Amino acid sequence: MARLKVTQVRSNIGAKHNQRESLRSLGLKRINDVVVQEDRPEIRGMIFKVNHLVKVEEVE
Repeated sequence: MARLKVTQVRSNIGAKHNQRESLRSLGLKRINDVVVQEDRPEIRGMIFKVNHLVKVEEVE
């Protein structure tokens, strides 16, 4: 299964509550935090909600 490297590149200050919760569920707490997640539909949905705050790369 593919994996996604998710990096928070913008602050969540001023973001909606559900976007903040999506960042927290992904495991991101502050700018430049990096997490590696499995490529699953639930994770893709959370990333889609905060795509303006994160950078996503595929890793093996």
